[in-house]
Amino acid sequence: MGLRRFVSPEPGEDLESVATRVLPETSDPVNQLLSWNLHLAARRGRVLLPSDIVFTEPPPASRE
Repeated sequence: MGLRRFVSPEPGEDLESVATRVLPETSDPVNQLLSWNLHLAARRGRVLLPSDIVFTEPPPASRE
């Protein structure tokens, strides 16, 4: 299984600011990140904790 790239939020960042920072060329960066980070999608609001890991790429394809 391969490793996925990720970032941690900078102080004061919310999901929107992280999405804009890491996916500037994406038309809907927040929903793109949420689709790769279901642990954040399940959380109420868009608040991030300093200890959060935000994956910046999709999970690897299944090797079935």
